[in-house]
Amino acid sequence: MQDLTITLIQANLHWEQAEANREKFGQLIAQSRNAADVIILPEMFTTGFSMNTLQAEEAEANNLRWMQEQAAQTQAVVTGSIMTRMNEHVYNRLFWVRPDGTYDTYDKRHLFRMAGEHEHYAAGQNRLITEWKGWKICPLICYDLRFPVWSRNRSLNCSNDASAYDLLLYVANWPERRSFAWKSLLVARAIENQVYVVGVNRVGTDGNDVKYAGDSVALDPHGKQLTAIEAYQESVTTVTLSANELEQYREQFPVGKDADDLQLCLDPSGVIS
Repeated sequence: MQDLTITLIQANLHWEQAEANREKFGQLIAQSRNAADVIILPEMFTTGFSMNTLQAEEAEANNLRWMQEQAAQTQAVVTGSIMTRMNEHVYNRLFWVRPDGTYDTYDKRHLFRMAGEHEHYAAGQNRLITEWKGWKICPLICYDLRFPVWSRNRSLNCSNDASAYDLLLYVANWPERRSFAWKSLLVARAIENQVYVVGVNRVGTDGNDVKYAGDSVALDPHGKQLTAIEAYQESVTTVTLSANELEQYREQFPVGKDADDLQLCLDPSGVIS
């Protein structure tokens, strides 16, 4: 496993204006060209955290094609979530798009009921563990951060297990008024899972007058900051994650050998037991 270079793009969003957001993020991505292995955009980066699902595109449409173009141009994975329609359902769907145009998806499992997200979107039922440059990576979305069992690195003592991962990342539209929880929970997820954690949040004010501080961050497996991104400011920040430091820490401090063996099961209706 080699070192992995990550670019975090913290930006304001144009409310429900997909074309304007694609143009903006294209300009921001250009600043990191040929400098990163993975480029991370915020949650619902084409619209903002909107419940207006009339904005949703079919999966194989403009937004995905744009991500494929950006990945090809940068030769990096480009990831972020998009309001996406599949038949009669709409999902808050993260796309993990590789330079060759292939992609994986993750549908947000935990829908933010305090904003009515569960009334407009369908919940996902499966986590995604994807691999890139020798790293196993688990990408999740915003409110998922509050649920440690869903985020759990379930096989800390067995790196060959399909549910093990090395990097946990969250794309978000996490409001300023709950920034303490955002910063605290990201640290907790890094420490308890012995992984690097990256959280990419937006800044600015959305169409519902909700303010966002950003507070995007990359953390090492100890929960310590690798990079500090200034709150409220747009930023394109690149950081390198050390594979050697991760492997050494896990060998020297193998807490996974004493971890509880938790199993996460979903019944056919999607209920966790």
